[in-house]
Amino acid sequence: MALFGTKEKLKVGVIGVGVLGRFHTKLYKENPNVELVGVFDVSAAQAAKIGQEFGVKPFPSEAELAAQCDALTVAVPATNHYETAMPLIEMGKHLLVEKPLAATGAQAEEMVAAAEKKGIVFGVGHVERFNAAMDFLEKNRSNTLFIEAHRMAKYPPPRPGMHRRGTEVSVVLDLMIHDLDLVLTMVGSEVERFDAVGMPVLSNTEDIANVRLKFKNGAVANVTASRVSTQPMRKFRVFQTDSYISMDYSQSTGRIVRKSFLGVAVKKVNLCEKNALAAEIADFVDAVRKSKEGPVLCQPKVTGAQGLRALELAEAITSEIDAYNRRYDLYRFRK
Repeated sequence: MALFGTKEKLKVGVIGVGVLGRFHTKLYKENPNVELVGVFDVSAAQAAKIGQEFGVKPFPSEAELAAQCDALTVAVPATNHYETAMPLIEMGKHLLVEKPLAATGAQAEEMVAAAEKKGIVFGVGHVERFNAAMDFLEKNRSNTLFIEAHRMAKYPPPRPGMHRRGTEVSVVLDLMIHDLDLVLTMVGSEVERFDAVGMPVLSNTEDIANVRLKFKNGAVANVTASRVSTQPMRKFRVFQTDSYISMDYSQSTGRIVRKSFLGVAVKKVNLCEKNALAAEIADFVDAVRKSKEGPVLCQPKVTGAQGLRALELAEAITSEIDAYNRRYDLYRFRK
């Protein structure tokens, strides 16, 4: 593997510069270890707009952009992840793919296998793993017995000529998958069984869903996600053998209630603010730089395999919801 000088900047590009892709572009531009080569979008007008905003070149094709890059972010709609990423993997480009990794588990499995064969850095954009609240929770995950997660969001705004962002897939794949990844990380055990319900409200896919997961180590998690709520909410509560941890990871605040010799001790947790996406991108860039320096391939915090694990669980949940809704003809309420 060729040596990558510590002073040499990593050449990166962004494919798909909608809402998320624009943030990736901005943060790559600000990263001192990166040379942002350019951007690509199926909308040439959008690519030109973002290129002008950040002073980078809009490329006419993914292949032309990738040819000049060491690494790329893929931030296209989830249904296009596979067809976009696979040619880049074959080119040997290091990739950070936004979540969910793909539209189906079969596609994601093929992507992970291809990335492993090519020996590339392959990360998935589960940005909540980089949230300051999750940093704290991961350090206090031992003896986790019960988790309750709520992720509520307003319905996405309309986009001319396109579906509303995220509604091409169920809210399970759009929003809940973040918390499924966090739960799997906290519990550290295989799922034994689950019970899930969900309904389309304003979309043709589920807009609200709930799942109760039981794990082989006895832990339980209750996870709810909605994209039709009037008030946003992102809360994660963890009950352990000797403590209760409550985190509002949209506000980076929380509290810990622990058993003590005198009874119960309550401690407020004031977590420092940080830009989770900037941390995710810095982690990816660092992994690529270390891998290029060699001789060992260094993977980012959230690997393709972990993205596949979360997607497979999310896919199983959506399948159960779909079977339930078809059994009781609940899709008759679809718009």
